[in-house]
Amino acid sequence: MLPAQARLRRRPEFTAVVRSGRRAGRPTMVLHLLPERPAHAGGHPARSENARPVLPSGARAGFVVGRSVGNSVVRHRVTRRLRAVVRAELDRLPATADLVVRARPEAASAGSAELHRDLSRGLDRLLGPRADR
Repeated sequence: MLPAQARLRRRPEFTAVVRSGRRAGRPTMVLHLLPERPAHAGGHPARSENARPVLPSGARAGFVVGRSVGNSVVRHRVTRRLRAVVRAELDRLPATADLVVRARPEAASAGSAELHRDLSRGLDRLLGPRADR
């Protein structure tokens, strides 16, 4: 399980990552990475005494597993597997990064090893030397 502070939860957070982030497609998933989260992302961040927003520290991840992946049981199984593989790779991301993982229908029949391989290769593409294009 990912800790609560490491998860994207609100629609504006997902929207900001998908619209402004870089994208890498893999056979079982599409990754969207926003290396630097905007200060206003997440709606109403907690405020300190100086009335400045306090952003959560550490990389965060969110998951989109739509009906095309399968029924409710299949979608929940895919989500659990994705959470586990993302937890193992989250330390590779910059502390200010947000990641959205969108499962493709092929994820329903993929094992955890295949999901981990696709995630790792997708992150290699997004974080590689030519990622700043």
